[in-house]
Amino acid sequence: MAVYTEISDEDLAVFLEGYELGGLLSCKGIAEGVENSNYLLHCEAGFFILTLYERRVVEADLPFFLGLMEHLARRGVNCPLPVHNRRGAALGRLAGRPAVIVTFLDGMSVRRPGVQHCAQIGEVLAQLHGAGSDFEIKRPNALSVAGWAPLFQAAEARADGVLPGLAVMIADELAHLEQAWPRSLPSGVIHADLFPDNAFFLGARLSGVIDFYFACNDALAYDLAICLNAWCFEPDLSFNITKGMAMIDGYQKVRPLSDAEKQALPLLARGAALRFLLTRLVDWLNVPDGALVRPKDPLEYVKKLRFHQQVQSVRDYGLLK
Repeated sequence: MAVYTEISDEDLAVFLEGYELGGLLSCKGIAEGVENSNYLLHCEAGFFILTLYERRVVEADLPFFLGLMEHLARRGVNCPLPVHNRRGAALGRLAGRPAVIVTFLDGMSVRRPGVQHCAQIGEVLAQLHGAGSDFEIKRPNALSVAGWAPLFQAAEARADGVLPGLAVMIADELAHLEQAWPRSLPSGVIHADLFPDNAFFLGARLSGVIDFYFACNDALAYDLAICLNAWCFEPDLSFNITKGMAMIDGYQKVRPLSDAEKQALPLLARGAALRFLLTRLVDWLNVPDGALVRPKDPLEYVKKLRFHQQVQSVRDYGLLK
């Protein structure tokens, strides 16, 4: 989450007149994240999140995102629900941007995930994959392997200013992954961005999953690889195999991995690391002037990628059987 687009009190008041939320008590911008503009609304009807879509979000994709949240919620996945306006529409426009209001989930994200957090994330990820299996709208993953070269081209000229030798490192890894990427793994709806700031906990219990604006159709095990990258590294960027084991075991309690998925996991983890290295690098180099945003450090994923490049087998992630 972030704030790129400021909204006037007058424009917000007119927008909210279209909803049955009562009077507005407060509105506060949310600085975390890097993709859309987000505000916490406190209305007489309760708390809500207002999102203005920008940057990578294509307006034609919004029916997929909003419909998916409603679909998953009906199947027991605790996630935000789009609030429909008086005309029955979930999507509106505010400050020249597509905009939506969604329900607020109680809980907090964790700064230092533990083993039990990782186990619950693995389990809910598999539940999400199962719940999305009959979602009829399809959306290809624009940030899968075919989308990495354009990202690299956008950052290549300035990459070595972030880290000497980074451009060659990325070019070599991209060439390897484009040649070796698995093409026939079990696929379906994936979250594609289930980082710790996109999962809420009440105490030690997972209370919900948010931010479905990278969700798409892709290899299910790739989603697990994204989560291994996001949850199972320590602050010093060493991989915690106990957390990895807990996440994979939690996932397999709900949906066992196929042999092909297990064999592909190290490659998928490398791809996930490269994807986030590239998007973070592009964001790092292109922060809009005056934006209330905190770009995330791309070098974190350089170090994670180097770990995956040295992995000898899936046992290095805690997958023992």
